[in-house]
Amino acid sequence: MPLTQHRTTLTQFLIEERRRYPHASGDFNSLILSVALACKSIARSVAFGALGGVLGNAGGAINVQGETQKKLDVLSNDVFLRFNEWGGHLAGMASEEMEDPYQIPDHYPKGKYLLVFDPLDGSSNIDVNVSVGSIFSVLRAPDSTRAATQQDFLQPGTEQVAAGYAVYGPTTMLVLTVGNGVNGFTLDPNLGEFILTHPALQIPPDTHEFAINASNSRFWEAPVKRYVDECLAGKTGPRDKDFNMRWIASMVAEAHRILMRGGVFLYPRDTKDTSKQGRLRLLYEANPIGFVMEQAGGRVSTGRQSVLEVRPSSLHQRIGLVFGSKNEVDRIERYHHEPQPVEMHNPLFNERSLFHAV
Repeated sequence: MPLTQHRTTLTQFLIEERRRYPHASGDFNSLILSVALACKSIARSVAFGALGGVLGNAGGAINVQGETQKKLDVLSNDVFLRFNEWGGHLAGMASEEMEDPYQIPDHYPKGKYLLVFDPLDGSSNIDVNVSVGSIFSVLRAPDSTRAATQQDFLQPGTEQVAAGYAVYGPTTMLVLTVGNGVNGFTLDPNLGEFILTHPALQIPPDTHEFAINASNSRFWEAPVKRYVDECLAGKTGPRDKDFNMRWIASMVAEAHRILMRGGVFLYPRDTKDTSKQGRLRLLYEANPIGFVMEQAGGRVSTGRQSVLEVRPSSLHQRIGLVFGSKNEVDRIERYHHEPQPVEMHNPLFNERSLFHAV
């Protein structure tokens, strides 16, 4: 008998969660299952790539040998809309791919939730076969009797009802929190079902891995430089232990690695573009990933405060983001509030190293 027959499916998991709330209508479960179905569809398109008539590079529709192909993140956005607009669970949707909220068509019933999503995070890596994913967040609609407005979506991350992501890699996994811990479900390709394989995920509070785009180091603020320099100094520095640096350039993949084995991810505010408070979008990336991290015992911060406490000012607001193992995020946040010590010399550029500062 296949092992998966002894395991809990996503549907069973949601039903068991619903039983804790006898007066629940079932709309929330149906919404999560619709999101999961959209992720299954996107996983299939990602697996086929160019063979499936879609491409991963940026742009709009692309003409290849006389045929129009949609880029994969546009197709993924369409999938999220199509699979979630009809069920009667939503008052509106907002996507990283759309400037304004998506209104539920008049011929479909309206519901009491809002869905926010990044349909395909890391899509620039499709062509080199790196893991990508979808990120989503569920909020309560302030008023389900009218069309959703931009203001309806501008809720702090603490108001999220559920959040999660799907990662499309060697296997497809759906990671979900409904505010009661974090659980990971693996897609069984034979059954076409998400199976609970990673219950009650927890992030270790300490780590020896950090992820940051080192090419931006000249733009980092002093607290971030201090933290990275201390990590690079290893056992010879103030941390008294060696660190490994990772960088995938796919936030879903980074988040998944940290959730599985610990670590810290930094995409901080910097001086490269002073008109922005960071690079990652608060509603579509930072809040849902942050909710997952904190439900798994980790932390999420702008570097100065909890991301989840930030009240959004616009649909596409950007923000600095640090998340992962609690003690490392606490340290980075503390460095932002402390007076800065004399700047350390980067160990890669010491006089005796292979590299010399100019």
